[in-house]
Amino acid sequence: MPVSFERRHSSFFAEVAGVDLQKPLSDEDWQAIYDGFKKHAILLFRNQPLSDEQHVTFSERFGPVITATNYHWRTEKRRVHHQMADISNIDDDGSILPADDERRMHTLANRLWHTDNTFKYVPSRCSLLLAREVPGDSGDTEFADMRAAYDALAQEKKDEIEELVAEHSIVHSRKTMGYEDFTEGAKNELPPVPQVLVRHNIETGQKALYIASHASHVVGWPQEKGRALLDELLAHATQPQFVYRHRWRAGDLILWDNRCTMHRATEYDDLNARRDLQRTTVSDEINSVERRDAERRNAA
Repeated sequence: MPVSFERRHSSFFAEVAGVDLQKPLSDEDWQAIYDGFKKHAILLFRNQPLSDEQHVTFSERFGPVITATNYHWRTEKRRVHHQMADISNIDDDGSILPADDERRMHTLANRLWHTDNTFKYVPSRCSLLLAREVPGDSGDTEFADMRAAYDALAQEKKDEIEELVAEHSIVHSRKTMGYEDFTEGAKNELPPVPQVLVRHNIETGQKALYIASHASHVVGWPQEKGRALLDELLAHATQPQFVYRHRWRAGDLILWDNRCTMHRATEYDDLNARRDLQRTTVSDEINSVERRDAERRNAA
């Protein structure tokens, strides 16, 4: 059965058929998946009960997999592979995290619109999130197409933001949700970093907004003016016509392009209902500002 794609939204997000990621991919199937990734930005693979090693191996086809971020938790125990982020409400002993657990409080900010790892100097190219256990009727994830959102902007607004750079910080996004317990070690390891407001994908020729919750302010602008612009762009990009909401099933693997999408978790009864997902994160090559400048030099 050849690899095929069925759109779940008018501009992005496609479900993939004809692929068993537990088995080695032929060159033809891999090329079809990669072409689909470039076209649709987000791909859903159903019924993929991958092992950790299979999850990492498939992720590595897209680039170097980042080791899970060190947040300097008070507990060093881990229940998942060292190259995976634990997107769950489950403790290392299998119980649901208590209400005051620092890991649970930290991940509440995932309910803000965000793009993975823009708070790192070299941000992420893509993420791959696998669902192992999900609540029956909640715990959805929403995704936003930042290519379509950029295309819908007035030309005057596109011109205004073309050269702008924002500062991104995980401390900023977590403070927004009331979490301020970062250790000095975490703050030193994750200092604020610059990222462009408009990303250009040289493979597709498309541009996309590059903002979301980690972006605290526009570099070189007064704080209030920059914050107002970021809020305006976020409100624009999360209008219903740009958003798809996914209801998870166990075995779902979703691959998304962090260069041109945002996402957020939705609320569920996280003190009583178990939700167990693990994510791999693939690194980009260089900082987005450095990439933009290098592309312009090469084009000159």
